Amino acid sequence: MRPTHLALYTIMLAAPAVAQKRAITYTEFDLPNGLHVILHEDHATPIVAVSVMYHVGSKNETPDRRGFAHFFEHLLFEGSKNIKRGEFSKLVENAGGVLNANTNGDRTYYYEVLPSNELELGLWLESERMMHARVDQVGVDTQREVVKEERRQRYENQPYGTITLEVLKRAFTKHPYQWPTIGFMEDLNAASEVDYQQFYKRYYIPNNATLVVAGDITPERTRTLVESYFAKIPKGDPVEQPTIVEPPLGREVRDVVHDRIQLPAVVMGYRIPANGTPDFYAVEMLNRVLSGGNSARMNTALKDRLQVALYCGAFNFPFEQPGIAMLFAIANGKTTADELEAAMQHEIDALATTPISEEELTRLKAQLETEFVADNSRVAGIAHNLANAHVLLGNTELINTEIDRYLSLTPADLQRAAKTYFVSSNRVVLHYLPTPSN
Repeated sequence: MRPTHLALYTIMLAAPAVAQKRAITYTEFDLPNGLHVILHEDHATPIVAVSVMYHVGSKNETPDRRGFAHFFEHLLFEGSKNIKRGEFSKLVENAGGVLNANTNGDRTYYYEVLPSNELELGLWLESERMMHARVDQVGVDTQREVVKEERRQRYENQPYGTITLEVLKRAFTKHPYQWPTIGFMEDLNAASEVDYQQFYKRYYIPNNATLVVAGDITPERTRTLVESYFAKIPKGDPVEQPTIVEPPLGREVRDVVHDRIQLPAVVMGYRIPANGTPDFYAVEMLNRVLSGGNSARMNTALKDRLQVALYCGAFNFPFEQPGIAMLFAIANGKTTADELEAAMQHEIDALATTPISEEELTRLKAQLETEFVADNSRVAGIAHNLANAHVLLGNTELINTEIDRYLSLTPADLQRAAKTYFVSSNRVVLHYLPTPSN
């Protein structure tokens, strides 16, 4: 879902970024049905963000129903008992607002950003989604076609689009992280209307959700409104998160993937600790060392000095349970995949053999802190970060203090993380090559 409204975006973009880190204030409480509520008051602009994060993602799916969590991200815009089919988005857009949703391995997130005098509209819409959503065959058939097209555009018809799919299925053999959030159409096609309804009843319950309201509000009135719209929604059965422990790789997994591409690429997937653990932050910073801007090491070495790569990247999947870091590069000109991998490996080895300088680390920390401040200068960013801190990190206050976990990292921390995780016995290596012509 990506509807837009120019006038409201103008207001959102015009909101000035603060010059320095400021604490995000909030209040939080639980309703008797288990819904956790977080309120943030900010009168800088006359807008409000209403968001709900459900603690359900692709890791909550079964092997024969892959893609359900992402499918519901689409399905639950179909309408509800009290909202006509196709009217959900129109109600927000006609009120001058924007709305969207996204899904990953661990959670599904919905939000509306509205003029603050439309707060009740946002609360009503989310209460309808939670209690009265349309989960029927008509909506399933409609959204199945939408998801098919999304899969074609983002994965099947996109050069190098299957990189994540190919790495995950080799890096994980037991844990549900082995399949992509987009899922597989054969599973969605095989599911019945009853299957979809059971998924909705199991996961879309107040005790598996966190509601965040951020922006131009008064907490007292907002609490009263929240109670009036959500308190009567019945509590569901407790949701237990998967407890599967993926065994260590124990060896390098290496393969060749042929794709409709013109230039070879090399992809490396390293198994890493869960989001929120100390070593996760160290690995995240290592990724920034390698590809965090034009002056990062892979960019300066592979693109500028050696000129063996057109593009380089490194990033973590911030999974709630132990996940993966991805490093990749696309070859330049006549560079082979072997030559490209050797150049990448040189930069990876350097992380373990030589500590990063204090100057380089200071620059990366400043870059990260700037991003942190910018993200928390918008009510939409604040709403998401509050929900994420509570649901996935287990402590709402981390919206203010998580940055300190990055800022406290030392060169020794990064070197130790590189020696521990960026090793051949802990990775998948894929050479992406052009499909041979007949």
